[in-house]
Amino acid sequence: MRYLILSDIHANLTALEAALAAAKGRWDKAVCLGDLVGYGPDPNEVVNRVRELDAVTIRGNHDKAVTGLTDPEEFNPVAHNAVLWTRAQLDPGNRDYLQNLPMGPLQVDAFSIVHGSVHDEDEYIFAPELALPGLIDAPSSVVFFGHTHIQGGFTKKRDDLAALHPKPSGENKFSTVSIEPNTTYLLNPGSIGQPRDADPRAAFAISDLENKSVEFWRIPYDIQTVQERMSRAGLPEALILRLAFGR
Repeated sequence: MRYLILSDIHANLTALEAALAAAKGRWDKAVCLGDLVGYGPDPNEVVNRVRELDAVTIRGNHDKAVTGLTDPEEFNPVAHNAVLWTRAQLDPGNRDYLQNLPMGPLQVDAFSIVHGSVHDEDEYIFAPELALPGLIDAPSSVVFFGHTHIQGGFTKKRDDLAALHPKPSGENKFSTVSIEPNTTYLLNPGSIGQPRDADPRAAFAISDLENKSVEFWRIPYDIQTVQERMSRAGLPEALILRLAFGR
């Protein structure tokens, strides 16, 4: 079974459709690690598309904020503005869908999924020392996480910790990581809708654990059209500009 691993779509339908087109025919089941909405101009369209995919989906911090499960006052002013705008746009059915998404960790076949970390769905894992507790307590040998918008991950083999930085180069659309025995993996597919690793291309992964591989993909999309929709919607300028820089 090959799984399409999506995360942090952030209401960017153009990026999502580009990713789905690139991955067409290469996966059997979709999984989403949360943050379907927030920041971007297409909240209903993205939720509808993920529901059409019948993706196994957990909630992210923006999904919680836009449905009132958490207080958006905890967000920075730009993110807070986007949360309030998204709340006003969401259809009641999509609001209910987001509000009822389960929290991670959630077991999916041979791997697990979380939004932030194994211990806290809102925790950011940026470095090996932050990843260590989750690697020790991982509910499976492979755990996919999101939240940071940075493609890559961390591994633990005995007492050795390492960071992974897969990056497709040249004309290659993906870079493959081989899954080794006696090793625990925390893997981040990156963000579909708002990457923050200095690469503006949409990021996702395809997991094929039966063949012991995970492909990390990067796909270009029409950023300008998304920025134009954001501008017409009155979303914050900072959110509009950052799409082009992957920051």
